[in-house]
Formats: sequence, structure tokens, C-alpha cells
Amino acid sequence: MLSLETLSHDQITQIRYVLTDIDDTVTTEGRLTGEAYLAIERLTRAGFTVIPITGRPAGWCDHFARMWPVYAVVGENGAFYFRYDSHARKMHSHYWASAEHRAENRLKLNQLANNILASVPGCALASDQDYRQADLAIDFCEDVPPLPEADVQRIVNMFEAVGAQAKISSIHVNGWFGHYDKLSMTKTLFAREFNLSLEQNLDKVLFIGDSPNDEPMFGFFDYSVGVANIQTQLHRLHDRPKYVTTSKGGSGFVEMANHILSFRGQKN
Repeated sequence: MLSLETLSHDQITQIRYVLTDIDDTVTTEGRLTGEAYLAIERLTRAGFTVIPITGRPAGWCDHFARMWPVYAVVGENGAFYFRYDSHARKMHSHYWASAEHRAENRLKLNQLANNILASVPGCALASDQDYRQADLAIDFCEDVPPLPEADVQRIVNMFEAVGAQAKISSIHVNGWFGHYDKLSMTKTLFAREFNLSLEQNLDKVLFIGDSPNDEPMFGFFDYSVGVANIQTQLHRLHDRPKYVTTSKGGSGFVEMANHILSFRGQKN
């Protein structure tokens, strides 16, 4: 991984879209700092299209899309995207699976949740599970004492044993039925909203994240950035980010924003 500082003027001046994970990328130890939120605002005001790409639930993503200075949000690791039209006062949404299929999958996920909770002591349903529409989130360190690595992997294995996808974030193991992830829904969003192929516009997009569920994005984008706490997740990654910040969490996000904004004549 290269230092973020090596991302040059010529590269940065081509960037139009900033895609970002939220937990432990924009947030720091579970909190959204004023500096990090202001960095999103500054990027948007400077003309960048900012889109969070998160594992957080639909209920939270409705809030992000409505209230944050962002264009849209991809949620539940690619299950959907939401875009709020403030002029029309209308939420636009696109889901990977139909409502019928989501309901069928929920029944299977509920049974799987019972099995995981009974088999892996110390884990818990994520506190935001009630607000999810398409996936199951198992908490291994957000609101419970951190589980050993072997137990986290055991949760992943239980998802995969029944044909579900499973991704590890910095706080949860998220599982779902369906062949999608953060990258596939991001491609769908760009095609539907901007009539753009991501493959043909890699020089216009920067992604920043921190954990294994960001790996499809790290591997795909030329300008993929990890905040410094990605160092604790490298043993779980095959595809690493190309660049890394010196600061962790939200401070790393601010560092990234300051770096790319500096080439547009904006000071911190």
C-alpha cells in the first residue's frame, strides 16, 4: 500500500466521485465527529459526488440519504441503494431482490440467526437488526466484548454452509442470500443514475474503507484508500487498498478529504 500523499495532482484532478464506507472509516470508535461530517460537506460543496457504501441497515440509510450532504447511499452491503430527491421530496430506491424474495430470505435468515446465537457464545444480533430489510448482522465486537478470531470465522462458516454470502466488517458479520455485494450495487447505481460504466471511468472514482466487506471495492478501484486501521484487517484481505492514510477512522477520512481538496485550492 502506498501513502495517500503519493496520490498526485494529475490523478486527483480527474476524480469526480468519492465513495466511502461509514463505520470506522467516517466514524471513530462508533461516533461521527464534527470534523468528519464537515469533510463530507466540504467535498460536496467542492463539486464531488459523495456516496456512502455501507453495511448499515435500510432504516439508517433512509436517514443518511435524507439528512446527510450526499447524493445517494448503498446499504446492507449492496442489497439496495437509496437516493433522496429533496426538490420532489421523494425517496428513490432500487433493490437487488424483489420484496417477495426478501420475505422468503428473511424466514431463512431468522432460522439461521437462532442457530448462530445458540452455537457461538458471546455473539449477538446487531443492535440495528430490526431496521434491516435484506440481511442478518451478527455483532462480534460493537456492543459485545470482542470475540476470538476463530469464533468470528465460525459465524462466517455457518452462513456459507447454508449457501449464504458472508462478509466481515469492523463490527459485524453480515450474511445474506443473493449474489451481490457493495461493488455490484455500486455498478448498478452508476449505470442507472449517471448512465456510466464504472469499468470505463475508474480514473474518476475514489473509494475509502477499512474492512473485509470493502474488499471488492479495494480490488476494483485504482484509487482505493484504506484508513490506517485497515492494518488490523490485512490478515483477512486478499485485495488490499492501493493507498493508506496515516490516521485512523474519521481522522483518516478527513485526511483524505483534505488531500484531494488541497488540489482544488481549498484549505483545511
